[in-house]
Amino acid sequence: MSSIVTLSEFIMERQDDFPFASGDLSRLLTDIGVASKIINHKVNKAGLQDILGAVGTTNVQGETQMKLDVFSDHALLNAVRWGGQVCGAASEENERYFAFDAEVNRKAKYVLLFDPLDGSSNIDVNVSIGTIFSIFRRTSSVGDLANINDFLQKGDEQVAAGYVIYGSSTMLVYTTGHGVNGFTLEPSIGEFCLSHKNMTIPEDGKIYSVNEGNLLSSSKGVQEYINWCKQSDKKTNRPYTARYIGSLVADVHRNLIKGGIYMYPGTKSAPNGKLRLMYEANPLAFIVEQAGGMATDGKRRVMEMQPTDLHQRVPLFIGSKKMVEKVHALIEELDTEKA
Repeated sequence: MSSIVTLSEFIMERQDDFPFASGDLSRLLTDIGVASKIINHKVNKAGLQDILGAVGTTNVQGETQMKLDVFSDHALLNAVRWGGQVCGAASEENERYFAFDAEVNRKAKYVLLFDPLDGSSNIDVNVSIGTIFSIFRRTSSVGDLANINDFLQKGDEQVAAGYVIYGSSTMLVYTTGHGVNGFTLEPSIGEFCLSHKNMTIPEDGKIYSVNEGNLLSSSKGVQEYINWCKQSDKKTNRPYTARYIGSLVADVHRNLIKGGIYMYPGTKSAPNGKLRLMYEANPLAFIVEQAGGMATDGKRRVMEMQPTDLHQRVPLFIGSKKMVEKVHALIEELDTEKA
């Protein structure tokens, strides 16, 4: 029987991957793991406690806030604030970033950006949801308050990113730029244990994930790709299978394991798409690229984009390399409007 490796043990073993680190990143990742356990506990009791439904407020995106959204947001903010490894944090649920002013935070090296509960519209119907996070080294001087430039960095500058999926089992997947590893929560001991070592996404796949309700509002290239996915061709194992959960973490997680592509293109009413660059696209792009896949906005790598706003939106094509390359070719061929 192979020995069990917990998330904390694995993080500490990998600390040597960062010559400049002094253990702060390891402790920050551990704090995020603890916060996700707290969220998982509340998610698992959602049908038994008064935690389902809407709060009655909207977030900065204009979206209805669910009770679990707010709980998860507070759980993560409190965990990293009191952990002392970040000088600031930004959440999809809040208009502005938080610059923590305690002395220990001012001396911290990192900032955290996160989506506390991705797919929260699915909470009340018991569909898989998740947490997404992204970590950057601060650009401001140690000792100062965090400022906006600490957060508005290209995805290529990430030092770590990950997600937690709350489904039939709870799983945390993360990367620090040295491959992707997944940990499944073992309820009997309350620990995340290594279950998916050195995760790689298949180069090609047979699953496409897209909200086809928006198809007629998408570009010709995107429409043609989806039509191509549906056509019969024995050489390419088509037609492909459509699978769209509507929780970004769940769709990307499935495709990471089985191979596939997730698409949320721009539309006539939302040319920049729906997803947030900083809280969703960048961290998931880092993970998928580290696993051997691709993540683009249809024309360029997501992680090369220079953000200009904390809540900037971006189209997203992410998944198996050959599938992303195919949709790119059709976009380039059929869409006349250039970036």
